[in-house]
Amino acid sequence: MKTYSESSTKDPESLLGSAYSHIDGTEQDSLSDAPSIEELLRRNADLWLGCDIAGQGMHGRTTGYPQLDDILPGRGWPQNGLLEIINPQWGMGELQLLIPLMRSVIKQGQWILWISPPHLLYAPALVQAGIDTGQILVVNLDTSCKDALWSMEKALQTKNCGLVLAWQTWLPGKVLRRLQLAAESGNTLGILFKHRDSKYSPSRMRLQIKGPTSNIGSFKEAEVTVIKARGNFQPLTIRLQLYQHHARI
Repeated sequence: MKTYSESSTKDPESLLGSAYSHIDGTEQDSLSDAPSIEELLRRNADLWLGCDIAGQGMHGRTTGYPQLDDILPGRGWPQNGLLEIINPQWGMGELQLLIPLMRSVIKQGQWILWISPPHLLYAPALVQAGIDTGQILVVNLDTSCKDALWSMEKALQTKNCGLVLAWQTWLPGKVLRRLQLAAESGNTLGILFKHRDSKYSPSRMRLQIKGPTSNIGSFKEAEVTVIKARGNFQPLTIRLQLYQHHARI
């Protein structure tokens, strides 16, 4: 497991820096200069074709939970793009939910990048879960928000990582758009853990996970709500039995 660290700063909005400050919202184009539909689809991550909405031709990566696969377009996680997981506090089962996906990425010989995880990784639990820690890179929690976002964007674009995991309490929509476009261009799946949901988000999928209010860290199940997924038109909620022996990851 390789670890990288930089100086500490914790305010997402104040630390977006020049690398992200120039991201504009929607641009005002004159009618004569209006881009084609194809150009709009290429430039805007929050637009997609009707066939995508219907889930036609989409083949997802299995989540490892048949109940969850059944309600997701393509019967699994998207192959690429940005996926948001919202939970009120860290340690509500978000990593247990991703154990099968991480196993799959490791078996394919790809890297997994962890950016600003809120707790130290417990290597024995990862090994027990079938995850080779030699294929994990870590950017430490004390890395500035600007550098963490830069790391995530570059990792999503390079095609060297099979999966990028990042923890941030909240990010503005223009930054989410940039990360979504980076994930699509690199054909990589990026997962962003957040405390707060964004009403308008260009991400390919948004989930919310809730566990019991007591005995955090040793729960047996979690309530998972699919807030948004290309192909789903309304929120869907299910209860999942989580892998118990991975609770300490």
